[in-house]
Amino acid sequence: MRYTTLKYALDGRIARITLNRPQRLNAINRKMPGEIRRAIEAANDDDRVHVIVLAGAGRAFCAGYDLKAFAETKGTNPAIQDMPWDPMQDYKVMKAWTEDFFSIWRSYKPVLCKVQGYAVAGGSDIALCADIVVMAEDARIGYMPARVWGCPTTAMWVYRLGAEKAKRMLLTGDTIDGKTAKAWGLVYDAVPASKLDATVNALAKRMAGVPKNQLMMQKLMINQAYENMGLAGTQMLATLFDGITRHSPEGLWFKRYAEEHGFHEAVKWRDSGKPIPEGRKQT
Repeated sequence: MRYTTLKYALDGRIARITLNRPQRLNAINRKMPGEIRRAIEAANDDDRVHVIVLAGAGRAFCAGYDLKAFAETKGTNPAIQDMPWDPMQDYKVMKAWTEDFFSIWRSYKPVLCKVQGYAVAGGSDIALCADIVVMAEDARIGYMPARVWGCPTTAMWVYRLGAEKAKRMLLTGDTIDGKTAKAWGLVYDAVPASKLDATVNALAKRMAGVPKNQLMMQKLMINQAYENMGLAGTQMLATLFDGITRHSPEGLWFKRYAEEHGFHEAVKWRDSGKPIPEGRKQT
């Protein structure tokens, strides 16, 4: 199978899926969500594979959705409509991409995610779908679009952190480093960057010695506990809210500012802590 946004390789009992847009810090374009799903499905269909390692090429795991394509480029695209907008059209697109990412969570074979550099915005959506996340200590994770133009559609923050720490992250849009993410219980481990590959490989090899049916049963049992907590309903609400954030007065301001000044300047404002312009007068 051919991919344009990632690489797929078999390494004994381990399938390695590597996001491969390093020149854009592996930012998510229109093709990446579906290709992630197809790669996960290929690993699940391969009887040789016991464990999947998900990684990113270059300096970062994933820097989120490619705002140069979705925010800076003038006009409509799958993430932004002319007003008045159709929330169900938006939901259909974003829910499909969320389901693509959630193929990681629903994979019958365990998925380990290796994070260097950044797993931010939509990149954190992808990483937090994995069964186990290992970060470099100096890597950053967070969901900055919580300040404007986004709501995390996979909704994994509260399930991994609990209510208070999830609110701490999503009511500010701050990022935290790997050491803090480990201390808070957001990720399993954080190690020096020089030891990241070795740590992930050792854990993957340890799991790869377990029969596939045992891995599948343990994962299904644990995941079901989260389903019983209402994960599907939370994701539906999050995905609807995500569409609203992009078509609210403030969301339209962000899109217009990115078109006029470039997405780097729009992101700089968003992440700086400066107040986000509010109200319909901004549209």
